[in-house]
Amino acid sequence: MNKDTICAIATSNNSIAGISIIRISGEKSLEIAKKILTKFQSSEIKPRYMYLTDVVLENGTDKCLAVYFKAPYSFTGEDVVEIHLHGGIKLTEMVLKKCIENGARLATRGEFSKQAFLNGKSSLESLEGVIDIINAESEAELSAGYNLANGKLSQELYNMQNKLTDIIAEIDVALDYPEEDIEYTTENQVKKSLQEIYDNITNLIATSKNGKMLKNGINIAIVGKPNVGKSSLLNALLNFDRAIVTDIAGTTRDSIEESFEYKNVKFNVCDTAGIRDAQDKVEIIGIDRAIAQIKSSNIILFVVDLSRELDEEDKKIMEIINSSNVNCILVYNKNDLKQDIKPMQIELNKKVAEIEISAKNAENITKLKDLLYDFTLGKDFDTSSLTITNERHLQALKEANQNILQALNAIGKVSLDCVVLDIKNSWNSLGKITGKTITDEVLDAIFTKFCLGK
Repeated sequence: MNKDTICAIATSNNSIAGISIIRISGEKSLEIAKKILTKFQSSEIKPRYMYLTDVVLENGTDKCLAVYFKAPYSFTGEDVVEIHLHGGIKLTEMVLKKCIENGARLATRGEFSKQAFLNGKSSLESLEGVIDIINAESEAELSAGYNLANGKLSQELYNMQNKLTDIIAEIDVALDYPEEDIEYTTENQVKKSLQEIYDNITNLIATSKNGKMLKNGINIAIVGKPNVGKSSLLNALLNFDRAIVTDIAGTTRDSIEESFEYKNVKFNVCDTAGIRDAQDKVEIIGIDRAIAQIKSSNIILFVVDLSRELDEEDKKIMEIINSSNVNCILVYNKNDLKQDIKPMQIELNKKVAEIEISAKNAENITKLKDLLYDFTLGKDFDTSSLTITNERHLQALKEANQNILQALNAIGKVSLDCVVLDIKNSWNSLGKITGKTITDEVLDAIFTKFCLGK
């Protein structure tokens, strides 16, 4: 148990709100509370009971609510006191200062959660899920965070670790009784069991592509030559006027980035500067940024104008898109002004769909959003399913699978006692996610990503 008693503001400390909460955790929590809360001084405090009390400050008192959680029945597993104050910035800072003056120290980032993990109150993966919940900007990201926080991934991994432990036990039996001549039979059983685990981990790893997009949002680049309606398309996707729309070529001279949510998923859409041979320095910089945006996107919307002939500028953009190797939807805009003209042949290496729209009239915008969803996440993707969204988890799973693969390749070529090392290494790799084999350095790095007071 941590010898220090720590404290922090558990709510936002840079804005005025209805309430602010100060959390104190450690063996001196109740002692500190008795020094600054009047109700706590005069009576025996009942755990998990909310008290209306006064908090004593230099210039007077203020009403607050306070609750005491007796160890081990608290979030951290230690004695905890929470003080619920009026949500003023200065008031909260003054009460926090009083806590520190009376024996607590200011908590570091994520230290309450770290205490919870070290005291066995929560798994590492579940706590990381809580942070994903806090940081979620879409319902899909929130759902992925809930899956982590509720132990959906850890349960899968615990099962795998148990199976690996059973495999090691089978090998030990075969090695302890060589006269029974059971090593050959054991090799076949081990190989089959390891292959099943390898396949399961492979399936988890495969979800990380969508997981990354759920966590960070799907990046969309709107590209095309000037005046094809890129800014109008951005406004139509967002359903509000974010970009300036004029008939003057080169109006958008820099990238404009905004986000919208569709089918519970966040889409980050970037309206880029019109790509053409420009002389203006500012416009040239904007065009360079547009080209960079194309390469970093998950999908491209290549916008062409149905009211005029395609030309060499369209062809040049097509070549840039082809060199990016990014999936592209060909968007024929201004179908309300469509002319009976013969369009230039458009050849896109990674064109996944094409659609006619009117950005001005918002025609077929919902269909376009469906295409964006289908060709990034997939038509049948379930945003509530278990998905790997954490890069650290992904690397640990890859490491675990690499060790299993080495074991599979070694079976039949070397003695089973040599194979055990790879199996144990795989178990340890999975333990980096469940917290069974985590190092202090990695633990510190994880919890520094948490906010103060959590």
